[in-house]
Amino acid sequence: MDLDDNPMKKQSATHLLPSTPLLVPYGAHVVEKGVQFTLFSRHATRVWLMLFDNPDDTEPVEEFELTSDRNRIGDIWHLHVEDAREGQFYLYRMEGRTPKGVANFFDPEQWLLDPYALAVAGAPKWEDTRGLAPGVVPRHGPLFPKGVIVRDDFDWSKDRTLRVPLADTVIYEMHLRGYTAHASSGVKAPGTYRGLIEKIPYLRDLGVTAVELLPIQEFNEMEYYQANDARRDLRNFWGYSTLAFFAPNGRYAQDGVVGRQVREFKKMVMALHQAGLEVILDVVFNHTAENGDGGPTYSFRGIDNSIFYLMEENRPHYKNFSGCGNTVNSNHPVVRDFILNCLRYWVLHMHVDGFRFDLASILARGADGELLPDPPIVEHIAEDPALRDTKIIAEAWDAAGAYQVGTFPNERWSEWNGLFRDDIRRYWKGEAGMLGRLAMRLTGSADLYDKSGQTPRKSINFVTCHDGFTLRDLVSYERKHNEANGEQNRDGERHNHSRHYGEEGPTRDPEINAVRSRQQKNLLATLFLSMGVPMVLAGDEFSRTQRGNNNAYCQDNKINWVNWELLQENQALHAFVKRLIAFRKAHPSLRRTRFLGGKQPEATNADIAWHGVNGRAPDWEKDFAVACLLNGRAEHTGGPEDDDSLFMIFNAGEEPATFLIPPPPDKPWTLALTTEEHPPMWYRAKGVFTADARSVTALASAPFRRFWR
Repeated sequence: MDLDDNPMKKQSATHLLPSTPLLVPYGAHVVEKGVQFTLFSRHATRVWLMLFDNPDDTEPVEEFELTSDRNRIGDIWHLHVEDAREGQFYLYRMEGRTPKGVANFFDPEQWLLDPYALAVAGAPKWEDTRGLAPGVVPRHGPLFPKGVIVRDDFDWSKDRTLRVPLADTVIYEMHLRGYTAHASSGVKAPGTYRGLIEKIPYLRDLGVTAVELLPIQEFNEMEYYQANDARRDLRNFWGYSTLAFFAPNGRYAQDGVVGRQVREFKKMVMALHQAGLEVILDVVFNHTAENGDGGPTYSFRGIDNSIFYLMEENRPHYKNFSGCGNTVNSNHPVVRDFILNCLRYWVLHMHVDGFRFDLASILARGADGELLPDPPIVEHIAEDPALRDTKIIAEAWDAAGAYQVGTFPNERWSEWNGLFRDDIRRYWKGEAGMLGRLAMRLTGSADLYDKSGQTPRKSINFVTCHDGFTLRDLVSYERKHNEANGEQNRDGERHNHSRHYGEEGPTRDPEINAVRSRQQKNLLATLFLSMGVPMVLAGDEFSRTQRGNNNAYCQDNKINWVNWELLQENQALHAFVKRLIAFRKAHPSLRRTRFLGGKQPEATNADIAWHGVNGRAPDWEKDFAVACLLNGRAEHTGGPEDDDSLFMIFNAGEEPATFLIPPPPDKPWTLALTTEEHPPMWYRAKGVFTADARSVTALASAPFRRFWR
């Protein structure tokens, strides 16, 4: 008998068909007939859905009241609208009651953006005020941002999942607009997703494996103007003030803000993947664009303020652990689901490869604001099945004093290693007593991360990032120069561990410029020769400057825009960074997946041996120079194959330092990498190497391969 005619088979198959959806998809979703709208609110008593045909409409073309008896299940409000369509715009209004002691922001006249909106129609381009009045945030009308009904039908068939091992990752942090907005970028679509696509050949040639994008989720760059702040002529450039967490920023799209930004973002991701580059998003789940007391209402505040935000006990005021006025109630089950749904969406529908969580320590705070030993949202992100292949990185501190570098509560999370940044800066600045800290950071920060189940991959190593001096400014300024920010230079970090080497800011002194050039190379060489995962700030590879501004969050201008003319002026530095990345990729010894066996720098063993000046043991408290021999055999690197052994010399002192070269473990030593202009070539015969003041040198037991020239 033909199996297709088997009645038992047909009955079984029919029985397996689900009669109801397994999940409730929040937001606006195009279905076979019309659009399904779904929204959460526990304390709303009446809800209205408004549909618009145009983004600047002053009144809806249709409005529907959702009733508790027909359109509510639990805390979920839902409505199916048959004549709604892709490309329309929508908002909500609400009326409701809040718990005692919590400010009531329910207002039936206040328009509300869907927190699950997949795209937002707002200002069509950067710095377009669209008739906004200074100091006025619209509650309704043509200037209020509207959600866009989007159909998710992008063809991902040419995409590929890269899954670059974390140990092999080289992260390149950038601001998407700032990377190509400058006229010198030479792209046809400056400041956009397409503009970044045009720079992919450059990124491939540089050798990085992942781009980490400052916030690209929809935010309001006009918030200072609308607040009538003293900074009203400045813009929220960085974007750490999220308006819509599921929506890619429309002003980064060349095609406009009526939904096409979703497709343009996806094209960028696929193009980067096809070039072998992963995409990591900087996400901000610690606060929102609604700010604190007196801030504007866009969505969460008017939908269910007491659920989404941490409030002071029995007082209608926001707890402020973010420094931005409000704090997301991230460990509330409803908010936790929102965050997880958002992350899943960016992975499953937008195909991103990882996330860096801004002020991630806030994710570790409970309803009372205290740090939790096992915060649910942190564990759920780590264990979520859809996120298992993603890279998850914590900025393990917040604005209220929490500093969890080395103690962020989950082993799967990597961390921005702020101590690496500070210690490496202090060492090359020439501070005494930093040699032991240098050794610890070079070997993966075992003092922070050598715990059960941990590896050096836990540490995201960086010397500079968007927040602080650029690399060039780090060696050119000893004071921050943030006057352009309109805060009388009060903002920004005061402890930069920087040095100008004789003159504040730009100089024509050739000796000062030579030292600055050398120090940039030394800092970068230390970054790429260290165990852990290196992250470099975009433009540092050709000496980008922010003119001494170490907090350029509000500068949508040449202070922040990458000036590509500097690439031509600083070709030697750019070529050196390419060699550093290539050198790292060529040596598994630098990408170890286990620690070297000691939380003290003097722990010499079969994996590593430390050498002091003139053949003596290092003086960790007094010396400024040290060398180490890394064993390249597979049983010590943790890799499948033998690698070259490396003899690396670091000298932050102002005098040369001579080291006895140990016998090569197998092949003769080759000068593989150095920041010196004229390194000695007679070291083989004499068995010693005299390292110049302020220099880094690496010898490799390998056939002759020059990475330094």
